[in-house]
Amino acid sequence: MLDYTLFLSLVVLVSVEHASLAPAPLQIVNEELTHTEAIRDVETPLNLTRTNFERLENLSNRSRYVARSCKEIMDRYDEREDGLYFLTTANGMVYQTFCDMTTAGGGWTLVASVHENTHYGGCTVGDRWSSQQGNNADLPDGDGNWSNRNTFGTAEGATSDDFKTPGYYDIVAEDMSVWHVPNNFPLEHWNLAAILRYHTSNRFLRLYGGNLFELFKRYPVRYNIGSCSERGPAVPIVYDHGDRESTKMFYGPKSRAESEPGFITFRPINNERAAMAICSGVKPNTGCHTEHVPNNFPVEHWNLAAILRYHTSNRFLRLYGGNLFELFKQYPVRYNIGSCSNRGPAVPIVYDHGDKESTKMFYGPKSRTEFEPGFITFRAINYQRAAMAICSGVKPTTGFNTETFASHSLNEG
Repeated sequence: MLDYTLFLSLVVLVSVEHASLAPAPLQIVNEELTHTEAIRDVETPLNLTRTNFERLENLSNRSRYVARSCKEIMDRYDEREDGLYFLTTANGMVYQTFCDMTTAGGGWTLVASVHENTHYGGCTVGDRWSSQQGNNADLPDGDGNWSNRNTFGTAEGATSDDFKTPGYYDIVAEDMSVWHVPNNFPLEHWNLAAILRYHTSNRFLRLYGGNLFELFKRYPVRYNIGSCSERGPAVPIVYDHGDRESTKMFYGPKSRAESEPGFITFRPINNERAAMAICSGVKPNTGCHTEHVPNNFPVEHWNLAAILRYHTSNRFLRLYGGNLFELFKQYPVRYNIGSCSNRGPAVPIVYDHGDKESTKMFYGPKSRTEFEPGFITFRAINYQRAAMAICSGVKPTTGFNTETFASHSLNEG
């Protein structure tokens, strides 16, 4: 398995009403039928034009809704589809955000996302939730955005940049949901791409003013605010995808020994006396190691942790000596072996988890226009005439942009 670092966006939603009912099976069936019909329409150009127009008209009609939360939209207008909606604050400000209308009864409103794209750029421009002014002990509150009314970002770009809506301080909520989504996934794939999804169910926000804005006024995220024993509340969670064991694997070895999974902890404080806003998924119990490290999954959690899983089914290895050893003797992975047209075989795949659209999101913008998803390509060659052993998930069609990462296994079949 090739090792890589996965940067995540923490997508935070709230619910104004305790939701104890699971979505009805009929709703799930209807969603699947709608998706199938949409695919069928895409394959027919005439239907594509008509369906897109009707779809845009339906989405446009959402701007007429008057509600302060997604729960109110669901109750007043009988909406059951996940997606973007318009909400209105108590002062009349209209804004757009994402509504999760299916998890745990639906009605969850996206109020914030916390995006990180590097281990080395802390407290620099773009780090709106901490500080854009560097690590400065003279500015212990950083930018203070956990407990002020600043807003930033867009709902559709919430996994590519920090995001905060007026709903963060305007909605009086009861519970909170968190999705761990890899960076840069488009909104329509968040649910599928999320490595973990969970929510609270005990209406804890009633005790802290009804939203995170009020909670963090009581528990300020401030440098040198206290010791690790002075953290905020630790609230138990219900898993929608994932479990306690997979949650533990997102933390470093020492942190795992000092924390208990199955909670959202507010305002934990680490060894350097720095207060973190949210320690998501765990409750520190003996120490102050709170760093989030999504890496080094043990073998027993590979299946759950995998963002994509697929296999070939055409017995192609029979043609190449029966294994990768023999295949790469026929197609050496060697610098300057040839041009991109000298690649090895491109073999179609069957998806076990994920799909062609989610596969495309693992490649850069230019690469996406130069390949076709749904294949494993052997001995792909890039612009620098470097041969890559496996271009996993795609088949290059016109260009040379082949950089990616992957994990591989074989079946004797």
